[in-house]
Amino acid sequence: MHSVHNYLNSRLIDSVPLLELALKKDHSWLIANNDYTLNAQEKRTLDHLIKQRQKGIPFAYLSGTKGFYHLDFKVTPDTLIPRPETELLIDIALDLFKKKPCRLLDLGTGSGIIAITLADKNPHWQVNATDFCEKALAVARQNTNKNINFQQGNWFDAVPNQTFDLIISNPPYIEQNNPYLKDLTYEPQSALVSGKDGLDDIRLIIKNAPKHLNKQGYLLLEHGYNQQQQITQLLKDNFLNIRKYNDYNQQNRAILAQLKL
Repeated sequence: MHSVHNYLNSRLIDSVPLLELALKKDHSWLIANNDYTLNAQEKRTLDHLIKQRQKGIPFAYLSGTKGFYHLDFKVTPDTLIPRPETELLIDIALDLFKKKPCRLLDLGTGSGIIAITLADKNPHWQVNATDFCEKALAVARQNTNKNINFQQGNWFDAVPNQTFDLIISNPPYIEQNNPYLKDLTYEPQSALVSGKDGLDDIRLIIKNAPKHLNKQGYLLLEHGYNQQQQITQLLKDNFLNIRKYNDYNQQNRAILAQLKL
């Protein structure tokens, strides 16, 4: 018998969320109908999802959605899966500008989580978002009906001669050959890896940001837990008021800097 009750008590990884996905029901329905027996088609659907998950395919790619901040986002293998650590960037940006207007650039937007969340929180902001991957931008466009200017191109190539009050980015920052990458094989590697020390893209962003910032504009970057000191040194030539932030796990995670006059 393939009853809901059996799956609720299963030790299979993500068995309950996968059951919700296969039956298109929420958890409260499963609890209330734990004597329900899956029909043949539902069982085939669930077995397929279980096999995919056991291969290591992330649950977010199987469900096609992932929550971030106060919204849900479509995700595909062309985009990184949103992570709670990145919500820190939203908090910093909201606190920085509060109710003030802001011309924002989100570099490497992926599924659009940063740009879309901030546009939703601040409808009066002018929000721009770029990515070199057209497939990722297609996902981002599907994720919002907000008036966001999406541009395709490699970093600042997408916004020639444009300037902003705040440039924000969660760029690739994992070093090549990091053993952690074996747990991320289903996510786009180009959105994760950035050279031998993980800082190739961050160096490029820091070097080119000044000519794309308005007077006293800000640059806000997410980074790896062991990169804050190196990034601080990279910023010192053209930036001041450098502020460092820890994520909710108390790991170094973000850095904010203001353009020198």
